[in-house]
Amino acid sequence: MLKGLYTASTGMVNEQRRVDVLSNNMANSATTGFKKEGTTSQAFKDVLAYKIKDSSEPYFARREGVMNMGVKIGENYVDHSQGSFHETGNTFDMALSGKGFFAVEFTSKSYKNMASRSREYKDNQSETSVKYTRDGSFTLNAKGELVTKDGDYLLSKGGNHIVLDPLQKYSIDRQGNIRNTVTGAVQAQIQITDFEDYDYLERYGETDAQVYSGYLEAANVQVVQEMVDLIAFTRAYESNQKIIQAYDSTLQVAVNDLGKV
Repeated sequence: MLKGLYTASTGMVNEQRRVDVLSNNMANSATTGFKKEGTTSQAFKDVLAYKIKDSSEPYFARREGVMNMGVKIGENYVDHSQGSFHETGNTFDMALSGKGFFAVEFTSKSYKNMASRSREYKDNQSETSVKYTRDGSFTLNAKGELVTKDGDYLLSKGGNHIVLDPLQKYSIDRQGNIRNTVTGAVQAQIQITDFEDYDYLERYGETDAQVYSGYLEAANVQVVQEMVDLIAFTRAYESNQKIIQAYDSTLQVAVNDLGKV
């Protein structure tokens, strides 16, 4: 009889995790380039079926595990589908059409704080690494370098910082070439990197993504759908909660009344 308690409890834990992930999606619905997350889960009968058909170990040595008719909590995954574009009119706001990421030289916050307090840290490159992002909101700093909102450097195709004259005007074509609008000379080409497997982010090489200057990619979160899912997850959580309450009432009768017989 108590197996129903374990079934309901795993259901509650699974729904709570789904609500946590969904809440994070909704909180980032206005974050540029954000990619929503999802969750996976499997019913016990599906896990058992896979186990029975598993031929990697001999039948006599196979263990089916503890009998638990609940939900097997899976893993989170990221939905990398493209978000919608919205126009900003700013040349250095960029959105990527297709697969790929901007390459950014990332510096940890602790290193930035130390560098601002002590000059000896400024030449220390051990705290920097290359990160990849779909957030294309870039600006020119005081030195004319293209940087993110956090001050990290956008990298060129050659892996260098992109340095421009703040007094000049520039345009950016679909291939990521930054041109001086007066001379027409190409000042730099933005590095766009794609990956063969987004789960492991192994380096894949060049990409056919196109750069749209003057636009930003919105998060791919559909707020209305997330709200509908939130209601469904909450009701599923409450259903499992009611099952536990029903079992609790049954056990109370069994202990207090039947136990006296």
